[in-house]
Parts: sequence; structure tokens; C-alpha cells
Amino acid sequence: MSESSAVQLTPELVEDPVRGYADLRERDSLAEVLLPGSQIPVRLITRYADVRTALSEPRLIRNRGAVPGGAEGPDPQAELAAAVFDAFPPEYAKYLTGPLALFDGAEHARRRAPLTRAFTARRIASLRSFTERTAQELLDSLAERGGADLLHEFAYPLCTAVICELVGVDEADRAQVCGWIRDFAYGDGTGAVAGLKGVVDYVARLIARRRAEPADDLISALIQNSAGSGDPLTEDELISTVFLLIDTGITPPALFLAHAALALFDHPGQLALLRERPELLERAVPELLRYVSMVRIGASLYAAEDFTFAGTPLRKGEAVAVALIAANHDPQEYGEHAERLDITREFGRGDGHLAFGHGAHYCLGAALGRLVTGVVFDRLLIGRPGVELAVPRDGLEFGHWPGDGFHLLGLPVRL
Repeated sequence: MSESSAVQLTPELVEDPVRGYADLRERDSLAEVLLPGSQIPVRLITRYADVRTALSEPRLIRNRGAVPGGAEGPDPQAELAAAVFDAFPPEYAKYLTGPLALFDGAEHARRRAPLTRAFTARRIASLRSFTERTAQELLDSLAERGGADLLHEFAYPLCTAVICELVGVDEADRAQVCGWIRDFAYGDGTGAVAGLKGVVDYVARLIARRRAEPADDLISALIQNSAGSGDPLTEDELISTVFLLIDTGITPPALFLAHAALALFDHPGQLALLRERPELLERAVPELLRYVSMVRIGASLYAAEDFTFAGTPLRKGEAVAVALIAANHDPQEYGEHAERLDITREFGRGDGHLAFGHGAHYCLGAALGRLVTGVVFDRLLIGRPGVELAVPRDGLEFGHWPGDGFHLLGLPVRL
């Protein structure tokens, strides 16, 4: 690929499903693009059908090191990761290189199986009453002040409480865990190393405690399931898995809740309709997941051999990326009004969107995400019809990570 011929995607374009991808979807072959913060071109998959196929295509793999004979040339995924990970000490950075998203086939199945067996439908369903109670308590407390930052004072504490309740983090430790994760994943970078160290060291101690005294929580089930398998997880793999659960269970869903609320504030007619017809919440949740698509660009995939995909010859080792937000706004899948937020939209079987991915790497937390989203919008937007932005729309502040679109830095509201 040639850098000079690649399309430069800015953070604004990455998150804009119309201006950012409409032209790219119409091309006969996959476009070469430069993601924000990257100087290495990557093929970008933008059509819904192609993205869905790519996510289950065995010749497109997550682990570049597993490409037969090795992959040559620069790696765009490594370039983006270096911008984030190079600041961390190696003894802690190793826990960032073990996410399930970076493995394939038998190794991915080995690492995921104990977690899948622990992540039961019963365990998730049992969190509903806890989520409802916690959301209500937070909102009642914030309402006494008349307003709050919906991201940092509501979404972050709520998502922290829910994932910590699921995993088994003691209640007394949850505020500290939330602070570490926020410093690691969301802050200005100055506290990122201390945040990562704090969470990793805490998780290591928690695993040791649960080994000695198991409880009715996910971490105890994960330890038991791993020990009972033919190829158990190592200590580092256990720590990496629990860290991944806590990290991805806090920042991404908190940001999604804030962006989804903002989407409804931006579409007052849709918000009024939801309040008028609360039964539409069941459709509104998947529609907001589709519309917002908080993970705009998925992790890189690498061609394990030479083959043609979506009309494009791929060389062995060549990187492609999937534009989930582009797929979720593809007119070929959602009709001529795919760019609109429509809480009456009817989806077919399954999710009806790719916000949680597809195939072997489908998000384990999807059911939990749907549960929390439904509770939040029932208690926050339907139950409190006066909630509204507390600042002008153009006064909101946004930031972005390498390779990503913009994300909110805060969402002040009146309650």
C-alpha cells in the first residue's frame, strides 16, 4: 500500500458514519486509509456484509505473529498500540498484550472458555436489581444538587459498581478501583502508569484471596473453571483476564451511556417519543447501540495467506481494519435512512447491529451492556422527564485516542 494514496481519516471522520464512510462503501475494492495518529496505511472494511464476514473469516487473524512464515513490513496496530503502551513498565505492560481480542483459534478458545462458563445468563440476570437500586441511589443523590456530570458522576460510578459486583471486588475497594481505571484509561496520561499498577496489583491480591476463600462471584468461578480445564490459565493470564474484565466493564460502557444520552438530547423528538411510549425502550437500546457504535474501528486483522476479500487482493500479512460504525450505518443493511436515529426501528434476528462484534470474538459483556443500558434510560430519561443538558451543545468538550473518533470529556446535565 502507498501512504500517498491513502485516505486520511481524522477523528471527526472516524466517528461520522455519513461523511466518513459513504464514499468508501461505494468503492469496488477496500480503500487504503490512515487512521488518526497512524502513518501506516491499512485496508478498511466498511460495508455491513463485508464486516460481518471478515469477523468470522478464518483467513483473517488477530495475532500477527501467527501469520505462517511471518508478516513483513510495518504493523499499523503496533504503531497505534505503541502510542499508548510504550509509557508502561514491561512488567505491567505485559497485562495489556494478553486481551482475548489478540488471539485466534485454539489459543483464543483456551483463554475464553473459562470466562464463558463463568459469564452465565443467570449471573448476569441476577445483577438487574442491584443495577436498578444503584442507579436510583446515584440519581437521587445527584438530583439533590440539581445537576451533575452524567459521565463522571453517574455513568462511571454505576459501571464500576456493576462490574465490581459481578467480578467480586469488595464494596469498600470500588471507589479506588474506579479511580485507578479512570487514571489508566481516560485521564490526561499523567496517572496512567500508577492507575495500571494499582489495578494489576489489586487484581493479583484478589485472585490470591479468592483461591484461599472462594465466594459466589465471577472471579471465583473463573479460577475454578480454569483449574478444572486440561490446560489451565497461568497466573499472568488470570490477572490479564480479570484486568480486562474490569477495564472494559467500566470505561467503554460509561462512555457509551454518555454518548447515547447525548444522541437522545440531540434528537428531542426521539426522546419525547421514548418518554411518551416507554415500551419502545426494548427497541431503543439496540438502536442506540447501532447509532452510537462506541468502538468505531475494531482491532486489526491480518491475512494469513494471499486471497481476495471484498473484491480486493490481500497479501499474506497485510492488515485490514473493520469500521463497525460504518457497517452499522450501511444503507444496504438499514435502508435509505440508515443515518437517522429511529427508536422505532425493527431489527431482525440477533442483535441487528455489530456494536458487539460478531463470531468467535463476540463481546462477552453484551448481555450485561444491554441490561445496564435499559435500566439507565428507564431511570434517567423516562423516569426523569426534566433531565436536560446544562450547557450549550457546542460547549461540550471532546478528546480522542489514537485510531479513534472523539469521545466526551464530560456531560453536564440538570436533573
